[in-house]
This record gives sequence, C-alpha cells and structure tokens, in this order.
Amino acid sequence: MSVTPFRLPVVASLRKEAIEELLARGLRIDGVRDPFTPRNVRVELGVVEKAEGSALVKLGNTQVMAGVKMDVGAPFRDTPDQGVLTVHAEFVPLASPLFEPGPPDENAIELARVVDRSLREVGAVDLGQLVIRPGDKVWVVWIDLYILDHDGNLFDASMLAAMAALLDARMPYYEEIETGDVIVDHGVKTEEKLPIRHRVVTVTVAKIGRNLAVDPNFEEESVSDVRLVYALDESGRIVGIQKSGEGALKREEVLRALEMAKRAAPVYFKALEEALTPAGPGASG
Repeated sequence: MSVTPFRLPVVASLRKEAIEELLARGLRIDGVRDPFTPRNVRVELGVVEKAEGSALVKLGNTQVMAGVKMDVGAPFRDTPDQGVLTVHAEFVPLASPLFEPGPPDENAIELARVVDRSLREVGAVDLGQLVIRPGDKVWVVWIDLYILDHDGNLFDASMLAAMAALLDARMPYYEEIETGDVIVDHGVKTEEKLPIRHRVVTVTVAKIGRNLAVDPNFEEESVSDVRLVYALDESGRIVGIQKSGEGALKREEVLRALEMAKRAAPVYFKALEEALTPAGPGASG
C-alpha cells in the first residue's frame, strides 16, 4: 500500500499564467489538444492471467491497472439477496516521486470511493445475480486499482480500468458440497461473464483560473483551483458528481463543465467498446 501527497507541488505562478492564456485561446499545454478533448486513451484487457478479469488503461502518460477477483462470502445484513462489491486503490511508489510506502491516505480512499460509488449508484454490476444462497452465501467481487504511472487525472483512468476489468471478468468454477460449504476453483474459468447491467465512465473537468479543461494532465491538475468528476452511463445519464479541491464554482460553470463531460464521455466508451472487439485493444484520441 502507499500514500498520495497531501497537496500537489507548487508550480510557478508564471507557468500557471501561461496555461491560463493557452486555455483562453482554446489550446492546451501539451500542444495537441483543445479544452474539450481527452488525451489519447488505450484499453487492454486480460493483462493478469490469474485474475477473474483485468485491464490496463493508458490515458496519455497516466497508466492504471485493474484486477477483479471473486470469492464466496457472506452478504451484508441489510442486503441479504445481493452480492458484495468493494474497490481498493493502490498508489505504487514507482508511479510518482510524490508517492511513498504506507497505508492509503485520504486521496487514495477518495479515488476508490468515487469508483465504487459510480459503479454502485448506477447498478453497473447486477449484484442480485451473485447470490448462491440468500442470506448465507454470495459472490464477493474485489476490484483492485494499481496506479502505475501518474501524469494527472487518476479518476478517469481508474474508472475506465475498473469498468474494463469488470467487462473482462468471467465467473470462477464452484461446487456446493454436502456440508453446505462452497468450494471455488480459481484455476478454472467458466465462459459465464460477470453480470453487467450498465457501463459507466467518469469525466474530470478542471477549473484553472476562469477556464475549464477536460482530462487535465499533471501540470494542469497541479495549478487547478477545483475539479469536477462527472460519472455518466452509456446513455449519457449523470449517475454521480464529485468535487475535488478547495476552489469555488459558479452555477454556469458547473453546467458548462457538465456539457464538456458529456461531449468527452463517448471517447472513453468508444475505447471500452474497441477493447472488447476481437481486433483487440482500442485506441482513440
């Protein structure tokens, strides 16, 4: 496990002014995008052989790997007829000089919670189909996120990796024995897919001065006043919003950021779809 920094490093005010001036002209610091466009995104499935499902996402130079593991456990008392879904984020120290070994801090916890809520609120996984014996035995689905290279916007890359890994997942083989116990053989994968009801992605919009920008890279993120993370399903429905940072937003800025998020979301959904085709991992810009 590892921690994220309590605050991003200070960037010279002149550099921030340069970023703001570029955004005001419809340009980005990387020289290849406008404020509405995410970085190049690539999704690769099945990168961890022993996981039930896995994916590697590259969003610009940010890289996140997600793995799905499943086992049999007890349901929560208030949902005896549903399986269990849990998300954990690991900030690998090699991914950034800002990451240090240790237990996850509030930033890692926030990332995991945003992904968890985005999946849970829309019912991305049909937890009702993950029940073996109501009130006793259900499937527990763990999603582990590993930040491998941090160049900004961990929210979108992590959400995309988690969704891709879930779509890649296959149910493990299991048997119920005479004692009532359930024996799982993780070495045998069935052809049965994890029951997915909806696909969901997040789109992060950063406010830098008076300007808004989709998918901020590390340098843009480090000078941003505030970030809005919109979770949207495949129909464009808003299923979650998270504000990150101490800055303020006007109502019109929130609505404008939402329109930018809706415009950018299809890029992520297209990358997911291309990764699922027989042609292999997809790329889009």
